[in-house]
Amino acid sequence: MCDYVIETNQLTKQYGTQKSVSELNIHVQRGRIYGLLGRNGAGKTTTMKMLLGLTQPTSGKVSIWGQPLPGNEKKLMPHIGSLIESPGFYPNLTGTENLRIFAALRGLKNGNVIRNTLDLVGLPYLDKKLFSQYSLGMKQRLAIALAVMHDPELLILDEPINGLDPIGIAEVRAFIRALCDERGKTILISSHILSEIALLADDIGIIDHGVLLEEESLMDLEAKSSRYIRFTVSDTAWAAGILKGVFHENQFTVQDAHHLRMDAAKVPVAEIISAFVQHGLSISEAATVEESLEDYFKRVTGGEGIA
Repeated sequence: MCDYVIETNQLTKQYGTQKSVSELNIHVQRGRIYGLLGRNGAGKTTTMKMLLGLTQPTSGKVSIWGQPLPGNEKKLMPHIGSLIESPGFYPNLTGTENLRIFAALRGLKNGNVIRNTLDLVGLPYLDKKLFSQYSLGMKQRLAIALAVMHDPELLILDEPINGLDPIGIAEVRAFIRALCDERGKTILISSHILSEIALLADDIGIIDHGVLLEEESLMDLEAKSSRYIRFTVSDTAWAAGILKGVFHENQFTVQDAHHLRMDAAKVPVAEIISAFVQHGLSISEAATVEESLEDYFKRVTGGEGIA
């Protein structure tokens, strides 16, 4: 049995001279939630479309349950549920009526499947409200209902919490986590909201400008988020000279004219402060900083925050 439900090899999508996705190698393990994390426009949706055969890669390979996707779509797709952008619901029908149509197209015979699915996502059964009258959050819930209605083994969800209020986000998060923990589903979820991925995912892939920068378990990624000492001084060039000359210390970074970061001090911080003062350097702060996942994201992407 293949350990990876989804595996890509050098997956690339190019439009003209622009690479939307570049040589992507991701590994989604069975029975886990994989969070694909990146800013809007980073290549998340394009990646998911290639995994579902909705757009063809320029080069590279996609394997689902150890089988190549091309040529096996009819065998693989019935076992996959997806939410990519907005499904084509009929605006003049209710949520129940819309799901009935999709249930018939999928050949679902269970008479309770629609009621049970709507219950799962917190929408009413046999409600008279038309889809065109739904709020954005209700539309998103119905889209998730469509993705899970046929009880797929694999879920591919692109930004599933978009449009939801904080209560709705918490409910959908709990629902997705339960699908994995209680029903054994494998889930690939994309988001530009780092805090939500951190609460939900077992494994995280960081994508930026179409390139996968990191792929780690959440535990390993959090371990990489480091602690450091941040000094605020009158002159960082002077402070750097003291660190090198007095302590032979090189594990530091000058951030600007007044802030210096030390990642791993070999000597007690109190001794460093004392040396700064003895050499006439003014120091207004020496603080231990715990780097957040947001800080780590900024560091590996070399840019601004994610959201």
